[in-house]
Amino acid sequence: MRVVIAEDNALLREGLVLLLTSAGHEVAAVASTGPEILPALLGHRPDVAVLDVRMPPGFRDEGLRAALTARRELPGLPVLVLSQYVEETYAAELLGDGAAGVGYLLKDRIGRVDEFLDALERVAAGGMALDPEVVTELMNRRLDDPLDSLTPREREVLQLMAEGRDNTTIASLLTVTERSVSKHIGNVFLKLGLSPQGDSGHRRVLAVLAYLNSPSTTRS
Repeated sequence: MRVVIAEDNALLREGLVLLLTSAGHEVAAVASTGPEILPALLGHRPDVAVLDVRMPPGFRDEGLRAALTARRELPGLPVLVLSQYVEETYAAELLGDGAAGVGYLLKDRIGRVDEFLDALERVAAGGMALDPEVVTELMNRRLDDPLDSLTPREREVLQLMAEGRDNTTIASLLTVTERSVSKHIGNVFLKLGLSPQGDSGHRRVLAVLAYLNSPSTTRS
């Protein structure tokens, strides 16, 4: 898998290069400033990009802007965005751009190597990987809506779905059967007015997140 990395912290950047190459991936290019990101992405067309949200020179949202622009130029380009903190607005904007092949992780998650690599591969395959803290923020920012009708267990299932977990993993984490998970997912979609399409787990996640990310959406 070919990866482009954009990270201004030299130590973390080199650490990512070492981590990815050790896992058998190819680092096609690295960027240390915002203006370097888009040319690297368009020039190398990687299988996935790992980008810090805040990059020089402004340390605002250079990485995110580059990701959004690159995805317009290269539709479907998988992007895994890293952030020091939960920045709800940035997460919502990235998801609103089209949720297939996107990820948003806190940098602390990189230290959990297996989780990080799993998230990266999921995003590269067109799936989704959201940090649990990001999911919590997105879920909690909406009040007085159909989410209130979900049971505690259904909310747990929805959160794990939003993180990109498949039914087998959800069943294992919650110590229930896969049949129970399927039932809970069906209830979630019913209560949110969403119809699951196909068998792909990430398609269901995209539908849920599209709903969560559209406060003005009405349900019949």
